[in-house]
Amino acid sequence: MSYQTGLSGLTAASQNLDVIGNNIANASTVGMKSSTAEFADLVASAIGSGSMANTPGIGTTVSNIAQNFSQGNVNITGNSTDVAINGDGFFQVTQSDGSTAYTRDGQFQLDKNGFLMTSSGANVMGYPTDNTGKVTNTTTQKLQLPTGAPIGANATSSIVATLNLNASTPIATTGTAATQFGTTVTAYDAQGDAVPVSLYFVKSALDTWNVYGSSAAATADLSTNPTAIAGGTAGTSMFQMVFNPDGTLNTTVTPATPTITLQSVNTNIQNNDAAGNPLLPGQFQATLDISKATEYGTSFAVSSLTQNGYTAGQFTGLSIDNKGVITTTYSNGQTLESGGMIALATFRNAQGLTPTGGGLFHETYKSGAALMGDPTIGNFGALQAGAVEQSNVDLTSELVNMMTAQRNYQANAQTIKTQGQIMQTLVNL
Repeated sequence: MSYQTGLSGLTAASQNLDVIGNNIANASTVGMKSSTAEFADLVASAIGSGSMANTPGIGTTVSNIAQNFSQGNVNITGNSTDVAINGDGFFQVTQSDGSTAYTRDGQFQLDKNGFLMTSSGANVMGYPTDNTGKVTNTTTQKLQLPTGAPIGANATSSIVATLNLNASTPIATTGTAATQFGTTVTAYDAQGDAVPVSLYFVKSALDTWNVYGSSAAATADLSTNPTAIAGGTAGTSMFQMVFNPDGTLNTTVTPATPTITLQSVNTNIQNNDAAGNPLLPGQFQATLDISKATEYGTSFAVSSLTQNGYTAGQFTGLSIDNKGVITTTYSNGQTLESGGMIALATFRNAQGLTPTGGGLFHETYKSGAALMGDPTIGNFGALQAGAVEQSNVDLTSELVNMMTAQRNYQANAQTIKTQGQIMQTLVNL
């Protein structure tokens, strides 16, 4: 029986060395989780044989190879598609054969069709989102980014101006040169063509300013003859700005967001006004938010002048936040959060997962079904883009374990050697 005992010890020690060697070999593998060989003793028994108190064991066996799912260190890579999990979650991926797997390896990249893929060629799964990052469907799907098609142009519908008009400016009188202030912003029509918009302000009475303007259709010299933005009469103001004695805008007299008409160079564009009436060819309307305009006794200053239109743009890159929301950026300066949200999965018993190589795990009856959720919620964990999770293998501990396993192997070999010597002694009797 000592032969069998020693042989079982050799087999178990050899398996333990295999596990340790695999840990050491994967010390630099992203998302790698170390393993530990667990041993159990073997006892010869028979039903009804009575007390087992004096029954010797017959060796050992490796009863289980357990995964260690402790958190690995996070290593910064600078690659925008790399993602590390700080928590208990797993990425859900769909392999080329259609099967579902789970991984901690966040080394992702985009393929030629814009799909987010693992290094082994599996699709990363997530939830679709709208332009604001809100999830629109809770069923996971393959994440695909619009890398091939440009983002369409958006016509300007709102201009926001925050400025101060100098209260000490003299009132303009007929026949004299008017002191006026001006500023310019670039708007865009429906096709993304630039439409320069100039705004001019002339003080016509105490706390009252006439607002003039021009867009692409204007040809008059605005320094001497301000014109309407579009479709108006030269020298006619678009509207008046009236201020309160404290310098704030009097919104009971002046609309906080008056509507102005802009002129595109493309006369094939046909739009209607807010009431549904057709505008002149090429014209389109936008609101001008002047609600924060002031009239103080300081110099004219424009602190902010923005508009919401843009021309078409090509995909230039992406970013991923800690909630897994993918934001795409474009050459026109626009960003959209419509790239989707990376989904995470957890398991009631992660030890029950079956490793299948390539950093992948498959769920089993022992692991339980995957519980899907959003990053940063519960124990799913938060994501860190531009980084990957390193292996949790502790090389120092593994080298010490290797020496211990080597001594165990040698000791079991000695058991067999000693048994052989005993048998030889019996033969020689």
